[in-house]
Amino acid sequence: MDNTSSSARRQFIKGTLAGAATVGIAPFAIGREKPLVRVMGTHVTLQEALRKRAEEDLGIRLTFEPGGSAAVLQKASVYPQSFDLYEQWSNSINILWRANAIAPIDVDRLTYWGEINSLTKTGRLAPKARMGAGDAPHKLLNVQPDGSLGTAHTGKISFLPYVHNVDSFGYNRELIPSTLAQEQESWGWLLDSRVSGRVAIINDPTIGLFDLALAAQGKGLMTFGDLGAISRTEIDELFEILIELKQLGHFAGFWTSVPESVQFMKSQRCVIESMFSPAVSALNSQQVPVTFAAPREGYRGWHGVMCLSSATKGRIKAAAYEYMNWWLSGWPGAYIARQGYYISNPARSANYLSQAEWDYWYLGKPAIQDLAGPDGQIAVYQGQQRTGGSYSARLSNVAVWNTVMPTYEYSLQKWYEFLTS
Repeated sequence: MDNTSSSARRQFIKGTLAGAATVGIAPFAIGREKPLVRVMGTHVTLQEALRKRAEEDLGIRLTFEPGGSAAVLQKASVYPQSFDLYEQWSNSINILWRANAIAPIDVDRLTYWGEINSLTKTGRLAPKARMGAGDAPHKLLNVQPDGSLGTAHTGKISFLPYVHNVDSFGYNRELIPSTLAQEQESWGWLLDSRVSGRVAIINDPTIGLFDLALAAQGKGLMTFGDLGAISRTEIDELFEILIELKQLGHFAGFWTSVPESVQFMKSQRCVIESMFSPAVSALNSQQVPVTFAAPREGYRGWHGVMCLSSATKGRIKAAAYEYMNWWLSGWPGAYIARQGYYISNPARSANYLSQAEWDYWYLGKPAIQDLAGPDGQIAVYQGQQRTGGSYSARLSNVAVWNTVMPTYEYSLQKWYEFLTS
């Protein structure tokens, strides 16, 4: 898999856009003002390099509005007219769908729908893969005839399946207590007294809650009947533990964005924290020795969703479909692979990765050479091996998916009580 030249990539994308016109996406007229597509979401995918490349390849204008996940979700659910496309995680789907903030996406207008793998369509990459508790993305994908979301394929979907990964926590190998580092990695490390005062957690009630629930269970402090649907009684018990720890100074802080999590670790405000793969990649490229854990209990899984605003119409809607198709056209998937993320049709992105990159990021093999991250800086050094193994192995070991539980409103109340305690 040799690197494809820039000119070849552009020729390929232009060819796919020409073909897209046959499924109802009209090319934009020369001489008219380029359509503007407003994309709201998080720093995970709303990166300037991606925006510039998409504008260049598609001939449209794009504005990115990244923010904290809770804040942008609230805005999008109340003001669908404030965005054209929304990029976040599958746990946002139920909230957006119930608020009528997003519209069904027509599968016939997705150029690469047939290439999207089975993870989103059936819930498993491999037949014996662990499904994981909570809202596995395939449960939320298809728009049913009665307007609900479910597993039966109808030709209408609630989101474009694209970027996804498994999350855990990161820790500084040089600063973590040696007695802890000698143990098998566990979510319970986040609540271990040996790192008290140097632990940071993501400030997101639909993500941080699961990190801490997994930690409490991993530490043996409590158990849950169904980790994807935590009861009110279990929430009370969990937050009683967490509030006591917070008042004892166990937590060093709560971060709201990937750049902030990088700064927490770089400044040594914490030595262990909830973490996303791009943050680990960025820190390693800055010579900060952070390991992304492969906890014995399994990962917290997430699936990126790209959603179409219910308020977007006409020419802007057509341009939004162009952007959705661009994301699965190969180059974007290779770009995000270099920060540790996967794409739903990886075979197409393989053509934009070197053999060494493909072997490390997707197959879980040791790096045969130094590998650069998206910023061009070395993020992986020769001989390093990705924790958790291959793409299939990692996505087959999901303990729980990011989920909006039936007790969401109550958990939200308890989360803010915890933050302010």
